[in-house]
Amino acid sequence: MTLLETATQVVAQTDFSALAKMGGAIGAGIAAIGAGIGIGKIGGSALESIARQPEASGEIRTNMLLTAAFVEGVALLSVVVCLLAVL
Repeated sequence: MTLLETATQVVAQTDFSALAKMGGAIGAGIAAIGAGIGIGKIGGSALESIARQPEASGEIRTNMLLTAAFVEGVALLSVVVCLLAVL
């Protein structure tokens, strides 16, 4: 039996569901970390903008909340997709 045949048999017998679960869990973690970093940057930039121009705080706050909601939506979608890989 050649090395190629042996490798083919090993791959054919390997259960890849464990790799899919691990990949899904890692992907969900990365998505959560990315969302946290994104919302932190949004909040920091908004506070800096309000400190520089206090009269525009209402508009800045509205835009900040809208952008944070979009980031959370994308993060939630990516976490759901990753967790579907686990199931």
